[in-house]
Amino acid sequence: AGAARGRRAAKERRSAGEEVEGGSMALRRQVRLRKEFLYRKANEAKDAEVAEKKRKIRAAMEAGRPIPTELRQDAVALERDMALDGAGGSGAGARYAEGVVAPLDDEYADLGQTPPHVCVTTSREPSSRLKQFAKEIKVTIPNSAAVNRGNHKLSELLQAARRHGFTDVVVLSETRGEPDGMVVCHLPLGPTAYFTLSNAVLRHDIPEAGPLSQQAPHLVVHNMESRVGKRAATILRALFPPPKAESRRGGALVHLR
Repeated sequence: AGAARGRRAAKERRSAGEEVEGGSMALRRQVRLRKEFLYRKANEAKDAEVAEKKRKIRAAMEAGRPIPTELRQDAVALERDMALDGAGGSGAGARYAEGVVAPLDDEYADLGQTPPHVCVTTSREPSSRLKQFAKEIKVTIPNSAAVNRGNHKLSELLQAARRHGFTDVVVLSETRGEPDGMVVCHLPLGPTAYFTLSNAVLRHDIPEAGPLSQQAPHLVVHNMESRVGKRAATILRALFPPPKAESRRGGALVHLR
């Protein structure tokens, strides 16, 4: 009996050590990915600055005006680069300078290549109505899972979501029993967006509401042409997998103002 207890204790110590080692490896990987992302982002900002200088030189040459004084020292090298770039100058830096999110700075550059896996949860001690709302959000978003948060901190929840391969985490909140907030966090490096919910209507509040299809919906985005609108639409679209051509389910993201 003593030998069996010793073997069990040794096995438990090994499993605990493996969990600690796995957690530290995941943390180191997260730190490395963040450093790489910030390094590439800094280089992209430099490319955007160079692209802006090229744009000013090109505009001056086309209008027949003198090159701006602050650019004359670098004009020869920039003109040589412009000749190599071609007429359009369509690199990532040029797209960034024009107000378009460049692929390196776009966390959703691979949107549609891999299906999303969404974790849906609530604030602590949710009411029965918020629990029901979370279930309906889970049904609305294909390939999602409703998770009981319990007393876990948000940081602990995000770490667990990363370990289990979730691409997004949706946290629903309430005020006096009415759902009024939704946080969408894209993993592993963000972004995180907060959406205010007003006059939320549950399917159970609608008389004779039929069953909800589990197909991936065709999403229609309307009147979200600003930079913030496009960003918000991308964050929400990333929750849904690409629909099949024969899908008969639809959804809309509409900005009414």
